[in-house]
Amino acid sequence: MQIRDINEHLLDSYSDDIPSFIKRILAARNVSETRLDLTLSKLLHPKFTDLEKAILLLEDCLINDKKILIVGDFDCDGATASAVAMKSLRMMGCKFVDFLVPNRFEHGYGLSKEIVKLAKEEKEPDLIITVDNGIASNEGVEFAKSLDISVIITDHHLPPDDLPKADAIINPNLKDCDFDSKNLAGVGVSFYLFSALRTHLINQNYFEKNNIEVPDLRNLLDLVALGTIADVVKLDQNNRILISEGLKNIRQNNCSPGIKALIEISNRKQAELTAQDIGFSIAPKLNAAGRLSDISIGIKCLMTHDLGSARRFASELESYNKKRRETQDQMQNEALQIVEKFEGDEHFAVCLYEPNWHEGIVGIVAGKIKEKLQCPVAVFAKAQDNLKGSIRSIPSVHIKDLLDLIDQKNPGVIDKFGGHAMAAGLTIKEENFEKFQELFASFIQSHLDNKKPAVELMTDGDLEEYEMSLSNALLLESYAPWGQGFEEPIFKGLFEILDQKIVGEKHLKCSLRLKGGSLVFQSIAFFQNRCSTKFAEIAYKLSINRFRGQKELQLMIEQIQPLEKVK
Repeated sequence: MQIRDINEHLLDSYSDDIPSFIKRILAARNVSETRLDLTLSKLLHPKFTDLEKAILLLEDCLINDKKILIVGDFDCDGATASAVAMKSLRMMGCKFVDFLVPNRFEHGYGLSKEIVKLAKEEKEPDLIITVDNGIASNEGVEFAKSLDISVIITDHHLPPDDLPKADAIINPNLKDCDFDSKNLAGVGVSFYLFSALRTHLINQNYFEKNNIEVPDLRNLLDLVALGTIADVVKLDQNNRILISEGLKNIRQNNCSPGIKALIEISNRKQAELTAQDIGFSIAPKLNAAGRLSDISIGIKCLMTHDLGSARRFASELESYNKKRRETQDQMQNEALQIVEKFEGDEHFAVCLYEPNWHEGIVGIVAGKIKEKLQCPVAVFAKAQDNLKGSIRSIPSVHIKDLLDLIDQKNPGVIDKFGGHAMAAGLTIKEENFEKFQELFASFIQSHLDNKKPAVELMTDGDLEEYEMSLSNALLLESYAPWGQGFEEPIFKGLFEILDQKIVGEKHLKCSLRLKGGSLVFQSIAFFQNRCSTKFAEIAYKLSINRFRGQKELQLMIEQIQPLEKVK
């Protein structure tokens, strides 16, 4: 366990309004006081390359009743981005707008030629808008243009050197883009585009001329929050504002029936919903449909105005999620059995494949194995005539750059790939698996200079007994949302384990007392076996156990290090 360094200059800069308990936590995250303001007025203004081109093209479509087709991605971010685009355009008077999402098993990712052909045959659009994809869809864009279909790309993934020849590209990560945050999720990019379109149309008196009520796009922030949390993007101030306002809407019952239904089926309380509830309970249900079948049902769930229909969609999504969990458990167990057969304990990289594995689940399994082994992990599954893989990496290895390097020095081994620093997807031929497996391991070992980086849990240090309180847990909750880039505080301490028992077959519930202390703390550790010693160094979060209207402090255990001897 490693204690975070505190920025002493920042620590001294905070006003007296901030409790000293919180000051230390903020200073350890290099967050200035100005970045704590999560009001909508602090949202960054849209400054995107090609924004004016996109707006004028959309305005022309609205005025001339042209057909617009939203082409999304098959995850929660893509589903919410699609719903934001659809709802925005309908509120702006668009008569002909529909969506189409690639089926990952038939069409692959992004605006492929196959999906453009299907769009032309079934929808006959004048304009295609991609959401959460498209930045590397050069062939698909070229094909769409040859069919006289205009294309606006909205995406947040890292762009290639050779950009598609779209009519407009809205992506904060373009090299010449002046938008100050590069961390928007796909749904955030979609929201920004239509917010900017709304402002333009107001200035053109479009709504007044067409007798259309000016839409309040703040009512879409529930969807923006859901997609942003689900995509695990960095929580800078801008993303924290989007999430905070979206969660506020949901808690105040200003949200879509689809989100209400998903909250119900997840057995969560809408008035107390947290970002963690969305990340661990709501989003996986939407993602499961895209992993196992078709995300369209998820988009329909988010789009419907009828709560009864939303409940039916949510029930179907939950069925997919249950199937996803079963498939994931099976694949994970098989993957771990393979890893255990490897010689030696030092894994610089792991690359796995079994013919019976499900291509929609490989990303989750790669992530779980990476967490266990703390090294980059690639997991492949059979996909028609090829293998499709998903990679999850560690901070020391920028996986997209590494795949670039492998591809440059070994052309033909990788058919196609894309991604970012911590995650990537790729396609290879089955006969190239062993070659890629060898290259993957050797390139990463070389990149790490033959030294596996030590991975230690980052903590905010020890708390005094009086600081371990319900009031401080509530205080931390008031500074949410926490997440990547604004990590939720984890504390550590030397505890005596007074009693412990396994609940729900795999979780450890125990009573703890700080060494030398007098108070007893109730705690829980998920997927944790009994501790073999009386004393342990424990890393934990201050959490709140809400039950029948009552609130009690509960320590959420992150790590237990048994201690045989205690001084």
